[in-house]
Amino acid sequence: MKESLFPAKVLLFGEYGILENSSGLSIPHDFYKGTLKFHSEFNKDILCSNHEIKKYYNFLSILEKKQILTQLDLKKLEKDIQRGLSFHSNIPQGYGIGSSGALVAAIYDKYAKNKFNKCLKNKNIIILKKIFSQMESFFHGKSSGIDPLICYLNLPLLIRSETDISTIGLPKKKKGEGAIFLLNSGIPSKTSSMIKFFFRKLKHDKFKKILKEEFIKYNEKCIEAFLKEDFKILLTNVKQLSTWVLHHFRPMIPKNFWKIWEEGIFNNIHYLKLCGSGGGGFILGFTPNYDLSRKKLEKYTMEVLFRF
Repeated sequence: MKESLFPAKVLLFGEYGILENSSGLSIPHDFYKGTLKFHSEFNKDILCSNHEIKKYYNFLSILEKKQILTQLDLKKLEKDIQRGLSFHSNIPQGYGIGSSGALVAAIYDKYAKNKFNKCLKNKNIIILKKIFSQMESFFHGKSSGIDPLICYLNLPLLIRSETDISTIGLPKKKKGEGAIFLLNSGIPSKTSSMIKFFFRKLKHDKFKKILKEEFIKYNEKCIEAFLKEDFKILLTNVKQLSTWVLHHFRPMIPKNFWKIWEEGIFNNIHYLKLCGSGGGGFILGFTPNYDLSRKKLEKYTMEVLFRF
C-alpha cells in the first residue's frame, strides 16, 4: 500500500496575527513533503526519527489519559514504532514551513479511529483545527493547528478568525517580473522560543494596541490585495508590514539579515517578512523585479513560490 505524502506549508500572511484571532493565508508547498515509512535497515537519521516518534507517542498517551480531542489507535502506533516506523521527509526542521505539521498530519491520517476525510465543510475544518492544535502542542508549547491542517488537506486556506476558516482558490501564476520567494537564511529556528518572545511582548498593552492597529491592518490589506490580484497595492502593504516587523520584531530576524532587510525597503528592491515563527529558517520575500532581487541576494538560496 502506497503511503500518503504530506506537503510542507507556507503561511504567506498571518504569522503571529492568527494567534490573536486575525486573518491569515496559508498554502501547501509540494516541493517539500514527508511520509511515514517502515525500514528494515537503520541509519542515524532513521533511528533519530523513530526515537522522536516514540517521544511523540508518549505525549499522545498522556494526552489520551487527560482529554484528547480525537481517538487514536495508540496500540498500533506503539507496535509500528517497535517495527521501525520513521518519518521520511525533506522538509527542513526549524525553517517555518511545517515540518512538525506534516508529521502530525501523517500520524492523524494513519492512526485516527474516526478521521475526517479531506473534503470538509467549514464547521468540520474548525473541529479538525482544534484537534491538530492539541496534537501539535507537543512541538511548540502552543499551536494554532493551522500547519497540520494545511498539510493534511493539501489545500490553500483563508483564515478569517478561529471560527471562520475556509479553502480558497489562489490567483493564477503569471510570467511577470514580480515574485514571491523563499530566502534560505541557513539558520534553523527554535519556534518555541520565538513564540515565548511574542507572548512576552503581548503582555504590554501598548504593544498589543499597535499590533492590532498596524500589524494586523497591514496583514489583512495584503491578503485582500493578493486575492484580488492587485499586486501594486500588495507591495505597498508588504512594505509597511516589512518595516513594522523590522522595528518591532527585530530579534526574530537573524542579525546577518538586518542590513539586507533595511536595504530592500529603502531601495524598494524587495520586502522581506517572517516565514512562520522567525528566528531563522526561511524568510519570505516580495519583489517587483525578481531578477534584480536575485542579483542582490546571489549568495543565498532562493526559491520562487509565485510570479506576478
